[in-house]
Amino acid sequence: MAENREEDVKLGANKFTERQPLGTAAQTDKDYKEPPPAPLFEPGELKSWSFYRAGIAEFMAIFLFLYITILTVMGVGRANNKCASVGIQGIAWAFGGMIFALVYCTAGISGGHINPAVTFGLFLARKLSLTRALFYIVMQCLGAICGAGVVKGFMKGPYQTLKGGANFVNHGYTKGDGLGAEIVGTFVLVYTVFSATDAKRNARDSHVPILAPLPIGFAVFLVHLATIPITGTGINPARSLGAAIIYNRDHAWDDHWIFWVGPFIGAALAAVYHQIIIRAIPFKSSRAC
Repeated sequence: MAENREEDVKLGANKFTERQPLGTAAQTDKDYKEPPPAPLFEPGELKSWSFYRAGIAEFMAIFLFLYITILTVMGVGRANNKCASVGIQGIAWAFGGMIFALVYCTAGISGGHINPAVTFGLFLARKLSLTRALFYIVMQCLGAICGAGVVKGFMKGPYQTLKGGANFVNHGYTKGDGLGAEIVGTFVLVYTVFSATDAKRNARDSHVPILAPLPIGFAVFLVHLATIPITGTGINPARSLGAAIIYNRDHAWDDHWIFWVGPFIGAALAAVYHQIIIRAIPFKSSRAC
């Protein structure tokens, strides 16, 4: 009976083995060995249920993320004064806490990206294929749109009045300020993701035991505390896109490019910094040759 069950697993969702460990799954090997870079295209992925299951997990995670966080923003906006609500600190905790919970839930399925900027950074580091990266980004954007749409369905009038949780550069700041805040904020997040999910941290030469979702969620919390007054904090293009589409007012779209360009630049810088400066991957490869 046990043999039959094992055979069912082999023929089921786990038939297609991942070449590159995703997220915290990369931490399981005690005898550390640098994993090979993911191929640019992996045609076999498209035939695997685990590929589509991971995309669905990303969709659901960011759907729940937008639902909880936008509702929190709406609640703070409806209050007569900040003291009568959770305030900026509460909004930051909502974003950071949801990332902590959702990364914990989805890390073993999709890697727990929940953010196109994170996916882009990991793709640049060859942690996943282009096929998977594009699929994740599409599913993340769709999930964000649906999450923001459900919030609007609950509170149609207040949603428009309170600007729908959309991101834009606040009064008193320039577009350059907003772009800089998004670049640095996303750098902090993606650098934390690289460090927290680094397989070498759990290998034999590591002295830093770590629960990956905790520092990632805490990084999101801290970045929100710092940049909510500037841009409302994007650092997640799907989150910004979902809110902008459902809110759909000109001033949200005027600054929208900042919430794609900034996070993608920040993610690229974090990938380069971690892979080249911190891990020195290219130099290890040249020595091996």
